[in-house]
Amino acid sequence: MQIQFLNNFRIDKEKEDYKEVIENIEKGVVFRGTNLWVLIFAIFIASLGLNVNSTAVIIGAMLVSPLMGPIIGMGLGVGINDLALVKKAFRNLALAVSVSLATSTLYFLLSPINEAHSEILARTSPNIYDLLIAVFGGLAGILAISSKQKGNVIPGVAIATALMPPLCTAGYGLATLQYKFFFGAFYLFFINSVFIGLATLATVRVLKFPYKHMLDEQAETRAKRIIAVLVVITFIPSIYFGYDIVQQQRFAQRAESFIDKECNLPGDYLLNNKLYPNHEHITLVYGGKQISDSQVTQLKQRMLAYNLDSTSLTVQQGFAYLEKDKMTTDVQQNRYAEAIAVREQQIAMLQAQIDTANTAKQGSAQIYKELKVNYPTLTHASINQAVLLSDSSANNKEVVMAVLYFSKPISKDEKAKVQNWLNVRMARNDVMLVFQ
Repeated sequence: MQIQFLNNFRIDKEKEDYKEVIENIEKGVVFRGTNLWVLIFAIFIASLGLNVNSTAVIIGAMLVSPLMGPIIGMGLGVGINDLALVKKAFRNLALAVSVSLATSTLYFLLSPINEAHSEILARTSPNIYDLLIAVFGGLAGILAISSKQKGNVIPGVAIATALMPPLCTAGYGLATLQYKFFFGAFYLFFINSVFIGLATLATVRVLKFPYKHMLDEQAETRAKRIIAVLVVITFIPSIYFGYDIVQQQRFAQRAESFIDKECNLPGDYLLNNKLYPNHEHITLVYGGKQISDSQVTQLKQRMLAYNLDSTSLTVQQGFAYLEKDKMTTDVQQNRYAEAIAVREQQIAMLQAQIDTANTAKQGSAQIYKELKVNYPTLTHASINQAVLLSDSSANNKEVVMAVLYFSKPISKDEKAKVQNWLNVRMARNDVMLVFQ
């Protein structure tokens, strides 16, 4: 039984002919003619997607892009000791990267929209998780290429490893002279490329692709050292960035919990809050009555319960927030005044609903007492507003539902008297009466 289960994972019978796999990969390495133009158009599509913050457009660009070809080619070349293929793939990858950067930089230079949207910002802080995505994406890609049952794996790998958007983001950084964006995005592309190539190399060795020619021992050692250096250069920074992003997320969770549970002050409205994970700082902006120093001190003391010991807190009152952020125009001040007015209106509406519910509750209790005087056998009563439903929602209507519980059954005439009495007492003719 165990052997039969393990046989489900065997891929020997599904492997494509080695020669055919190598030929197909070598064809995808070259960037000229159609491949080069498709790359340029894909870069424009991805740049547009980043510019308008459209995830769907970016995914479309990744499906069109032929960038994975030379990266897999380099991994295959190293795996089968084909130095000529490695050089050829590297030259074509360098050409593809240069054309991609030039195209995206040109686009963002001409584009009137220069704001960094979330799709751009998401590709400027690579971390260990991007590295893992590249590894598993590369493994899935080369395994699919080496199999007779390729399915739709390659498009999925192209989307998951996201080679195209980082290059476009790097072009955005060059066009806007924001070099932090350029280096962050290019490092993400470097991570993806190196670990897709390494995943290809490992898979080629596991599947025992035939060596094209054997290297001497010295050349083999040199090649291993180069690969090891590449892994270290890529791996160590990604671990640091991964640790940093985990710490930022933990800080954000603790800070949000603190704000939700502790920062609602009586007589004040929390208009805005800002979290600064890199600096462990929280800014709270309130509207309403003046907040005292003792209240601020209490808030800082409560932060200790949320493991925010080293976090600094700034509490801003009223329009001080506007002044600090240079938002002092009448329109912007009116926006906050309107926000306060809307909040007050919502509170008034909720209070009115509470008052109405309390009044109805008191009225029901009084009606029960009056009924009890006339009908001592009455033991319980439920009198509430209800909605009478029908097949057509347009015919639904609100009614009063009264359910009366008697210790002894009452006559039909008595029931009619109760019905008439309730209609008069409540000044309504839609009281629905149920006797229990």
